[in-house]
Formats: sequence, structure tokens, C-alpha cells
Amino acid sequence: MDRASTPPPNTFAGLSLVLDRVAEQRDDHAWIDAKARSGDARYLLLDAAGDTLLQRDRQALRWLDVTEREQRLGDVPASLLGLIDGRPHFVLALDDATRTSALAVSLGAPFASLRHSALQLPIEEAALFAYAKGLVHWQRETRYCGRCGATLRLVSAGHRAQCSNTDCARVHFPRTDAAIIVVVEHDGACLLGRQAGWPVGRYSTLAGFVEPGETLEDAVRREVAEESGVLVDEVHYHSSQPWPMPASLMVGFTATAHSREIAMRDHELEEARWFTPQQIADGLADGSFLPSPPLSVSYRLLAHWLQRRGGMDLDDLVAAAGR
Repeated sequence: MDRASTPPPNTFAGLSLVLDRVAEQRDDHAWIDAKARSGDARYLLLDAAGDTLLQRDRQALRWLDVTEREQRLGDVPASLLGLIDGRPHFVLALDDATRTSALAVSLGAPFASLRHSALQLPIEEAALFAYAKGLVHWQRETRYCGRCGATLRLVSAGHRAQCSNTDCARVHFPRTDAAIIVVVEHDGACLLGRQAGWPVGRYSTLAGFVEPGETLEDAVRREVAEESGVLVDEVHYHSSQPWPMPASLMVGFTATAHSREIAMRDHELEEARWFTPQQIADGLADGSFLPSPPLSVSYRLLAHWLQRRGGMDLDDLVAAAGR
């Protein structure tokens, strides 16, 4: 299989290759407790902003061991992430800014956000951070029952929330909001748009949330039409990416347009334009074009399209431009 047909993995993807989520064990309290107390246990701490501790060089996550957890954060509940090579990994969520700051100082470990650290971390650690951040965000946002309004309590090692009202007892599951993102092409050019608040020259593939009663393919057609007026025919799946900022799953597509006619409809974009591979290369070289950040699936979609249509490597173009 050639390079053009084998896109590089998306950031935060591929976690199943190293992590066993052991979902079947989440309600086995004795098993969870034994794993949490074992000397092999590792704990990732997230603060109120969803940031976590890094090693001093910021090139790896700073995991806490079981002794550090018990001595410093013994009262903070742990949620199971899963097993890696049989070793249990947990996440701890602490909203107390005073305690998190003191811990960072005592450990000599800085806090960092997922967005700013993902590309410096090993692939599997970036994916683990994203998984933990998504789970903790759902836990923090899901405090009351949507049916009766009673408080919820976390169960299943942090992966479910059950209503405390015995007459209701509804179980709530983690929520992920599906969103499509697509590189649209027509006769050797691709459609990109920009929002008013972005840095000058930044363009991205078009994206939007999936609505109720809508297939992913129909969401692509609707969103492209709403944002640019461009009508899309063929739609093909490319890849997906967890995007816990705060709780999305980005589902990437390629699509073919009927024409290049642009008519902005919902005014979410400041501008939409067609770009040829050469225009993108020239724009990167002279600074008039900026792609989405490399951690995004938008970047991967554009990279795939450039390689397939222009024989160009986006990473090489960005590196040569010094961006």
C-alpha cells in the first residue's frame, strides 16, 4: 500500500493497540480495589482545568505511584482507565487549586494542557491523557439526573453515573458529541474556510456537529452547504479522532463537490475559498497560508489530500516554511 493511501495516525488515536479497558471488570469492586492498591498502579492527576502533570522536561506524563497517591491524595476517588501490559492505570480529578499547586511544586512537575502538550508526548501517553480528560469532563458535567433532578453517584469505576433517587435509579453513560470534518474537492482544488477570530491566514477543512436523525454522510452535505453553499455529492470516510475539548468525536471525510460556486449561508465562516496544491505550497512559503494545528484531524485531512492530488508532503512544506 502506498503512502498516499495510508494516512499517518491521528493524534489521540490507536489507544486500543496498547490499552485494555477491561470494561467487564468495572463493577467488580474487589478487583478494582486490589488493582488500585497494587504496587504496579499508576495515577494521572487532572486539575480543575483538565490539565495534568508532566515530567520536568515536559516530554512525558508525570504519573503518581500508589504510595504518592495514598500519601498525598488518599481522599480523591480514582477512575479506572485500563491495563497496559497488565499494569493498572487510573485517573484522579482534583478541583482544589491550592492542593494541586502544592503538589506540582513538591513534585517539581509542571501542569500542562492537552492542547499544548499533545505533540510533545509519546503517542500512547497523549491518547491516555485525552481519554482521561474526556472521562473527567463528563464526570464533572454530569452531576444531576436529567430525569428527576436528584444527585448522581459515580459507579462502574467512574464510567457510569447512577441516580441517587431509588424511585428513579437511572443510569447515565458518558456522552460524546459526534462532529463531521471534511476536505471537499473539485477539479484539483480543495475547499477551506476560516473563522473571523483565527490567526491571519489560517484556513481549515469544514466541520460541524451531527444533528438528530442524521447520518454522518448527510451531516457532511448539510454542513458544507450551510457554511459555504457548495453542494456535495460523493462522501467517503477517512478517519476519526477523539477530541475531548471538551467532548467530541471528530469523524473525518473526503467529499466531491458539484461545482465551485460559493454562497455563504449561515455566516459561521468569515471566508471560504478553493485552493490548489500549488496555492497551498506557495501560501505556506510566503506566510499567507496557515493550516490547522498538526494535532488536529483537519491537518491530517489536508495532508492526505495534498499527497494524493499534488504529491506534496504537508509536514515538509510546513518545516521548510519554519512554521
